Amino acid sequence: MSLVELQLSVESFPVWKAFLWCFYPITVLVLIELLLRTFDDDDDQDGGKLMPVFQRVSN
Repeated sequence: MSLVELQLSVESFPVWKAFLWCFYPITVLVLIELLLRTFDDDDDQDGGKLMPVFQRVSN
């Protein structure tokens, strides 16, 4: 591929397509994260209370 062909191919590619190619993967990952958060189990139903079993004994 010559330098002229490369220049023509770069000039024929629209800027909006380049913008989409940069940001669509990030957008997809954010949407997947938001979707997975809706199905996430809340393992902390007690509001983060520390159980006495896990406390160290102080003398």
